[in-house]
This record gives sequence, C-alpha cells and structure tokens, in this order.
Amino acid sequence: MKTNHRLRLPAEWEPQRFVLLALPHPATDWAYMLEEVRRCYLEVIRTILRYESVIVVCNDIDEAERCLQPLLDGRQRHTESSAVRTFVIRHGIRIVAVEIPTNDTWARDFGGITVVDGSGGNIVLDFGFNGWGLKFAANLDNLVTRRLFDTAPNIIDGYSYRDCRRIVLEGGSIETDGCGTILTSSRCLLSDNRNGMSRQEIEQLFGEYFGVCRTLWLEHGALQGDDTDSHIDTLARFCTPTTIAYVQCTDATDEHYDELRAMEDELRAFRTADGKPYRLVPLPMADAVVDSDGQRLPATYANFLIVDGAVVVPSYGSPKDSIAVAQLQSIFPNRTIETVDCLPLIRQHGSLHCITMQFPACC
Repeated sequence: MKTNHRLRLPAEWEPQRFVLLALPHPATDWAYMLEEVRRCYLEVIRTILRYESVIVVCNDIDEAERCLQPLLDGRQRHTESSAVRTFVIRHGIRIVAVEIPTNDTWARDFGGITVVDGSGGNIVLDFGFNGWGLKFAANLDNLVTRRLFDTAPNIIDGYSYRDCRRIVLEGGSIETDGCGTILTSSRCLLSDNRNGMSRQEIEQLFGEYFGVCRTLWLEHGALQGDDTDSHIDTLARFCTPTTIAYVQCTDATDEHYDELRAMEDELRAFRTADGKPYRLVPLPMADAVVDSDGQRLPATYANFLIVDGAVVVPSYGSPKDSIAVAQLQSIFPNRTIETVDCLPLIRQHGSLHCITMQFPACC
C-alpha cells in the first residue's frame, strides 16, 4: 500500500480549535420535536464551551441567535458579515453562528475531516456524504464544508480546503490512534451504496489521504435502529494509541449479544503497531430505548466526544450511565467527564458524537 507520509490524521484527544454543530430547524426530521431537541443541543454546546469554541451552522442566522440566547447572556455580538455572527463567551472561547442551509444536523458525517500536512498546516478534506448509502437526502449537507470556507474564511483561517467529494466517507465511520492506524467496520465502508470499493482500494485511499499505514477491520458489531451500517463511533473508540473502549453486551437474552461478543473477540485479536494486545475497556450495553412503534433505537455510550480537557458522554437516564462514566474516567484520569442527556437525540437514531465534528488546532 502506498502511504503519503507527509500527512497525518490526528487523534480526537489532540488539541482542538473548535467543534462544529448544525442547529436543528423546521425542515429537518427534528421538526416534530424541535424545541426539545434544541434544548439538548444547547446543553451540548454549553458543555463544550467550558473547554473550547463552537461553530454553529444554521439555516437562518436570526433564528439561530434567538435559539442560542440562553448561552449568550448579553454578550457583545460581532457581525463578520450578513451570514456570520461571533459572540465572545470569555477570553479565547466564542460561539460563531454561520448561515449555511442543511438537510439535517449530523455534522460528524458531513463535516470536513482534518489532516496535518508535513509543513505544519491543517488541510480539511471534504469527502462526499450521500445520506448513509442513499437512505436520506443530503444535497445541502454535502455542500456545508465548501460553503463554510466560502462564507466564513476569517473564522477558519489557517486551514486549507481540499475537495474530495468524489469519494463518500463519513467521519463516524473511522477512528484513528493518531499514529497511522485506522479502526473501521467492513459493513459500512464496503457498502455498495457508498463507493463500491474493495478492501484494498479503501486501504489505499487511507494511505493517500490520511497517511495511514494500518487499517483494522471489524467484521462484526451492529446496533438495532442504526441507519449508518455500523459506524465505528457507535461500537469501539480509540482513547489512546494502545487503548480501545468498546460496547460490551453480557446479557445473553439481548438481541445484540452474539454480534457484540463476536466483535469483542475481534478486538482481542487485534494488535498494536508493535505487536502488543490493546488495552480493552468495556462500556455497558445501554438499556433498551424504543420509539413510539416499539422499535429499538441505537443508544450507545461509545458515542462520546473528546474535547480539550474533557470527555462529553451521552447519558440515557439509566443506572448504567454512571458505569460508563467510571470506565471512561479510568481511561482519561486527567480529563473531566461531563454528561449530557441524549434521549432526545437517540429518537432520530444518533447521539452526541454524531452531531459534532472537531477541528484540530493548527499545528
């Protein structure tokens, strides 16, 4: 496999400049529960702002400012343009609202993926997003990263843009250790409705675009109600170059039991680049959350977000929330563990990591 050694895909725990989110609006699938989900978004944003800045993509910037008002507390507004408004929360921390139309709000999957190049700059790779294999409309979402560069160049100064939209790749489908290894799932990346690429072709793509020299493929692992075809960020996450947190199911009567036990066996067989077993830290299988039709939704504690100084963990109103927090605190002893109630998010089949995309700090 040919690897571009000038590029590196940073790990999520490395320093960040801001986190990108897209605000739910009346034309999204959130319309029937808009106020409830916006309260959830505000709590996610409020939590991230304790540690770093946030960019909020919105369909209507006036409406977005009204929605964000509980976080602004009379703070001065700086108008960059008719489509960009900045609010300084405190020194070095700000909210930036940018008016860009969206189909929906899953920023993890339509947001740009940032790599560090050999000269010390950051390149935002804008891959294609096709609604998780042509399941949902994504024509507007697929333009967000390009429009962000066009609309708010002063906000993202220091980053360069590369159009990679001929290739479909969602941010939630890959995990990296920051040292040249990607963890992913074959069910998602080898899907015919994404690229129709072979395993070898995908690995070549990773080498060319990310500077990756190793790919670990999970053949098992799936959650009921998951629209993404087994995104890795619902199942298993790198936490250090040698540590993986993963969803463990110990209840033999649970419908996930066989799949997740098979995934656990695969993780145990994986080796680090220097040939050692990974430290595997189990996260509990979330208690069942169902929709109005009784269908199970893909609640998962693996969908946490790492930000500067903290790990933000989805909670689901269950005693298992505290178990997940304790496990992640054991991995990240020097970071604060924050929780946000993500029961509203799971009703549209996603969670906290799915609605966010971090931009690494310029190196």
